[in-house]
Amino acid sequence: MHAFGLDLARGLTAGDLIVLTGPLGAGKTTLTRGLGEGLGVRGAVTSPTFVLARTHPSLIGGPPLVHVDAYRLSSALELDDLDIDFAHSIVVIEWGRGLLDGITDSWLDIEIERPLGASQAVPPTDAPLGATATAAAAAAAADGAIEVLDLDEPRIVTITAHGPRWVDAPGFEVSHPLARP
Repeated sequence: MHAFGLDLARGLTAGDLIVLTGPLGAGKTTLTRGLGEGLGVRGAVTSPTFVLARTHPSLIGGPPLVHVDAYRLSSALELDDLDIDFAHSIVVIEWGRGLLDGITDSWLDIEIERPLGASQAVPPTDAPLGATATAAAAAAAADGAIEVLDLDEPRIVTITAHGPRWVDAPGFEVSHPLARP
């Protein structure tokens, strides 16, 4: 997801808004870290869960990256109350689907699906009592029954563009293999 964020950053400009949706651990913050690196912003990009929004100024003269965790917000009005400079920033909103009413007319909606891998599989019925899914998967892999996936499991990324900004956007092309328009 980090590499995808780096790739995506090349096509973003001030005023762009990205909504990230996906389950816990899907890679929303990792994607945002890649965006931050690609945009050349200051500071470590971490989840703003407790502060709701964190602004990362550019080190290279570009727009700042504003990273929002909207999990605890319930309306567009609460999002607007954060007083974010949408027009002059690149804004990423985790858990923001459904909160953009009246905020903007253009955004990218990026949904990240994380298929369950061996590390989260349900232990087989013949596994020893109390075996964890990871231990059961490792045991099955040792027997040659399955292949254990590493922690960098594949993701399915669906990008939906909304509004006039993304209609024939010049120079915007995501060529990363994870992206599925």
